[in-house]
Amino acid sequence: MLPALVVLVLVVLVLVGLVAWLYRALGVGGLVLGFVLLAAAAAAGLRRPRGVVRRRGGHYTAGELARLDDRGLTLAAARMLRRDGWRVVDLTEDGRSRLYARGRGGRQLDVGFRSVTTSDHGDGEGGAAPLREAGRPGVDRLLRVIVHRGSFSRADVLWASRQGGVYLLDNSQLQRWASGDPLDSLGLPPAG
Repeated sequence: MLPALVVLVLVVLVLVGLVAWLYRALGVGGLVLGFVLLAAAAAAGLRRPRGVVRRRGGHYTAGELARLDDRGLTLAAARMLRRDGWRVVDLTEDGRSRLYARGRGGRQLDVGFRSVTTSDHGDGEGGAAPLREAGRPGVDRLLRVIVHRGSFSRADVLWASRQGGVYLLDNSQLQRWASGDPLDSLGLPPAG
């Protein structure tokens, strides 16, 4: 935090010095020119980081989601969980993305990810093998959420329905969650 404050103070001092120099060199016209340049710089500076601030706050557009790799999707999901009030721990290891989240009322999530490189034809071919690695069924109060930027096959949905406590989050739900809808509004059971 301190380095950012030092940089901000230095930038302000340089800008004030520039405006003072323009005033001395060009008079009132230089002062007006300096303020016009400051206004343009401020507008450009405020517009650019807005997307960064929005993403850090857990809000993503559909285009931003589409450009994320596996690691980026994990980071985005962690930010969205935090935005919704969950405490999140990244349990990624050996290239397998996974998050653990604890929410209000003691709710726990084991969030797994279906790789964005996984072939997704939506025709039920290929079975549900990638989903079987997402979590262990039968652990008390642990809900497993599997996030995928594609759509799940019929076999995937049948597998999840047989497991109990497994929730599949496909691309349309992911986009709603990323745009600001809370995870609970997407079909996750309520606390309690």
